[in-house]
Amino acid sequence: MRESLGPMSARLLSGPSLIAVLATIGLVACSSAPAATSTDFAADAWATSALADAPYLLAPGDKLEVIVHTAPELSRELVVAPDGRIRMPLAEPLMAMARTPDEVAADLRESLASELRDPDLDVVATEFASQKVFVGGEVREPGMFDLPGQIDPYQAIVMAGGLTRDAKAKDVLLIRRLPGGEVSSTLVDVSAGLRDPKLANWLPLRRFDVIYVPRTGISKQNQFVQQYVRDALPIPFSLYYDVSGKSR
Repeated sequence: MRESLGPMSARLLSGPSLIAVLATIGLVACSSAPAATSTDFAADAWATSALADAPYLLAPGDKLEVIVHTAPELSRELVVAPDGRIRMPLAEPLMAMARTPDEVAADLRESLASELRDPDLDVVATEFASQKVFVGGEVREPGMFDLPGQIDPYQAIVMAGGLTRDAKAKDVLLIRRLPGGEVSSTLVDVSAGLRDPKLANWLPLRRFDVIYVPRTGISKQNQFVQQYVRDALPIPFSLYYDVSGKSR
């Protein structure tokens, strides 16, 4: 199921300007969350780095089972709210979005320490909200798409109606948020994979990945940030990339 966002006029940066932009993603953030560090990965390193094996990060709509071993009456099922937080009796609202269940459990233990002598608990993800990716730029129908399974960047582009005539298929940008708040990126040469299937060694996409297909031209950094990062990302993705893994 696709959620259309209308046309997008943003264009891609390259080189140092691209890195500067990626460092900006997540810095227009909520509250006083510390700025996330941006990292840039080559396409051949993407699949073999920690990016490929990064743990599952929670998102709004995910269901969690909180098991409090030292106070079973507090055990319950929680749902990550649209603002990314969970709320539990005796504890302050905690940020769960873009964090692992273990990280959430650690925060809950700390929050409950003032109420319980030994807040021994576990947090287990029991149900997951829809898996979405965002495809934008020079595709015919940009928008949010549900992941039907393990698909690669080109398959996501096909879901978005395919490339436009002005697409620069050799520099497709993938953006992914890592545990801890970093925003990582890689450029994928989709055109090379189309010419030779042996070159189509693309990493399967994960929930909340952003796939951006640039034009053949280059725009200024402030135009890219304003038109793409701030205006073009749908609200769930904007929240996901703005909220630091350390925020509460």
